[in-house]
Amino acid sequence: MPRIACLHTFDSNAAVFEEALRATGLAGVSLQHTVRADLLAAAEREGRLTSDIAEETVAVLRGLSAQADAVLLTCSTLGPAAEAAAPDSPVPVLRVDAALAAEAVKAGGRVVVLCAVETTVEPTRHLFEAAARATGAAVSVEVVPQAWAAFKAGDPERYRELVARAAGAAKAAGATRVALAQASMAGAAALLPETERPLTSPTVGLAAAVAASRG
Repeated sequence: MPRIACLHTFDSNAAVFEEALRATGLAGVSLQHTVRADLLAAAEREGRLTSDIAEETVAVLRGLSAQADAVLLTCSTLGPAAEAAAPDSPVPVLRVDAALAAEAVKAGGRVVVLCAVETTVEPTRHLFEAAARATGAAVSVEVVPQAWAAFKAGDPERYRELVARAAGAAKAAGATRVALAQASMAGAAALLPETERPLTSPTVGLAAAVAASRG
């Protein structure tokens, strides 16, 4: 039974990934959840992912690898730390948005990636632009105004509504694909008609982690 260790920066993301696991229908997979809200809080204070924060995240990821078949970092702001941890890890270490980026740019065209928090923008831009080089997709990364304030104020309904509104507007403006960069944004997809729903990271990221754990 594959054991996937998930490193979150918000408690609520544990439930998001348990729901994603049910949605994927992947049988016999066990999720282990570790929450380190302090890592994202530090990045927000600094305005970016600093080398010290990245090093601490790498240490946590490597620690989780000791009792798992794969490790999944679910915070997009900290994403580059997964790439730094992977080479010396005994098991695969993945960032949840890597599979999202590959899927979003696959068909080329204009891809709009929505973020809620400013610190996610640069790591997300680098990830998606790198993936887009193979397909010629044009990537635009945008922040949803007021969304993160709603999330941090404990108003998930408004958070999802703001994200869904921005995703719908991007699609209406001609985006080939719309992707939600942060795992916490996933619930917004259900507020839109099926034909307009953006791509979200939990299901594709989990599927990638399970596949990696099985070699």
